[in-house]
Amino acid sequence: MSISIHITDDLYQQAKVQSKAELRTIPSQIEFWTRVGRAALDNPDLPIEFIRDTLVALDEENSAFEFVIN
Repeated sequence: MSISIHITDDLYQQAKVQSKAELRTIPSQIEFWTRVGRAALDNPDLPIEFIRDTLVALDEENSAFEFVIN
């Protein structure tokens, strides 16, 4: 399901730049930032870098990839 929301032009531009660097779509980048922020609020004793890296690892774990043996 997709829902339209209004965000500032500045936030959009930041997400556009970061999404290219992290190979995400702009909506996916904003969703990722939201997940990091929510996890940080739920776990204030954890460093933000740890939260970010953990969420990235969880996303990678769910991604299918193929091993090629030569």
